[in-house]
Amino acid sequence: MKKFWKYLLVLLLVLIVIAIAFLFRPVTSKAIKTKNDEPVVDVVLIGGGIMSATLGTYLNELQPDWNIRMYERLDAVAQESSNGFNNAGTGHSGFMEMNYTEEKDGKMDISKAVKVAGQFEIAKQFWAYQVQKGVLNTPNTFINPVPHIAFVWGDNVNFMEKRYAAMIQDPLFAGMKMTENPSEIKQWAPLVMNGRDPQQKVAATRMDVGSDVNYGAITTQLVSHLEKSPNFQLRTSTEVTGISRNDDNTWSVAFKDLKSGETNHVKTRFVFIGAGGAAIKLLQMTGLPEAQQYAGFPVGGEFLVTDNPAITAQHTAKVYGRADLGAPPMSVPHIDTRYIDGKKYVLFGPFATYSNKFLKQGSQLDLLASTNKNNVLPMAAIGLQNADLVQYLVSQVLMSDEDRFNELKKYYPEADPKDWHLRQGGQRVQIIKKEPGKPAKLQFGTEIFASQDKSVTALLGASPGASTSVDAMLSVFSKCFVEKHPELQVKLKQIVPSYGEKLRDKPELIHEIRSKAEKWLGV
Repeated sequence: MKKFWKYLLVLLLVLIVIAIAFLFRPVTSKAIKTKNDEPVVDVVLIGGGIMSATLGTYLNELQPDWNIRMYERLDAVAQESSNGFNNAGTGHSGFMEMNYTEEKDGKMDISKAVKVAGQFEIAKQFWAYQVQKGVLNTPNTFINPVPHIAFVWGDNVNFMEKRYAAMIQDPLFAGMKMTENPSEIKQWAPLVMNGRDPQQKVAATRMDVGSDVNYGAITTQLVSHLEKSPNFQLRTSTEVTGISRNDDNTWSVAFKDLKSGETNHVKTRFVFIGAGGAAIKLLQMTGLPEAQQYAGFPVGGEFLVTDNPAITAQHTAKVYGRADLGAPPMSVPHIDTRYIDGKKYVLFGPFATYSNKFLKQGSQLDLLASTNKNNVLPMAAIGLQNADLVQYLVSQVLMSDEDRFNELKKYYPEADPKDWHLRQGGQRVQIIKKEPGKPAKLQFGTEIFASQDKSVTALLGASPGASTSVDAMLSVFSKCFVEKHPELQVKLKQIVPSYGEKLRDKPELIHEIRSKAEKWLGV
């Protein structure tokens, strides 16, 4: 028996040593050997999703003589988070997302909804301009008008009344309608009301200028246009394996062709990391001290989906509910009209799934591989501080088919199981951030990382994600390039007329933007 305990102690000590060695391993890329006479490209875009495609389009439009390289790990662009079935396809505008509004000290705070609404108005300006210039194809291939409806019942009706009273005062939400009349809600969204208890108290708001967006289609079309430029080069099936700074303050990006096994590198003045959940690991490669504060917590999602014409014909709206008290923002349920590759669907969810992967087509070792001496304690602290999130994820993972269907029936009382199937969505990584002198924080939004010299940037985080792509990349472009080339502001104003403006202070500009969107996008 003594031998057993002795061996167990030895094993534990060995495991502790291995764990310490692993945590203290170097995560920074080894210096990539380069030659002084190597050509230097202007920009490297890592990842072939909506973010990289949008930034590449800005750069190609405003700096057409710049050499741009894009590297995508998969065989084609827009196959991860940007893919139509890997996200909710919502043009997030704050119209119906009740997690963007909260009651504080008896007052309704709509500041998050205002911010998101402004960000999506920028997106519509950008896309309208690209349609006008022939960069984007027929609008209904990527965006369709779909009213945005917020729907509640029971005690949440009081919350809805206060929310509506606050939002209708802001010009960004002009035209919002509210009703507590079941018959009117039935006209807006029949599926939601058919078969519902007539005694149940209900309320809904509606914005007609809402939209459904296929971000995968936008990405594909933008990249296709970029490929027409002689200064742009796309490499698919190519994985970035290292990022290191050169003595002349340029960067070297090492990559591997996953089909041939060939390795190579490129020197560049600027690096953008738009690789979804993989962005954290790639940032760690740079060795930048400001990147040490980040860790990631992966969360997946799945949806109940139907393409039954008898159902899809009855539902042409995005209907968002309110998350249960104490539930995380990602748990907000919604039943959505979706248009993907010319076909209409109705989706309900999301239901959270857990995986250690940082990408849908990633590795179960992703979470472990991103853990190091700088972020292991913040990650542990977040786990202890967010017991409600852990409990929610566990409950979601343990849900049966019947449980998921019962959730659907709260929004579609007459739903029939035979019409629906479960489909895996994308994988997201919530940011864990530990700033010096501050406790670690789990962030549910998106964040733009920029090195001190603005030579390396990255897009981190999850929702609202793709909806903010145009605004996020405008911010990257402004911070990293416009400050050095102020003359670009004039051209930016042509692409995004509201650039530099506070929309809520200019109702006439909002009207102009929405009129243009109606003309060029049909929304």
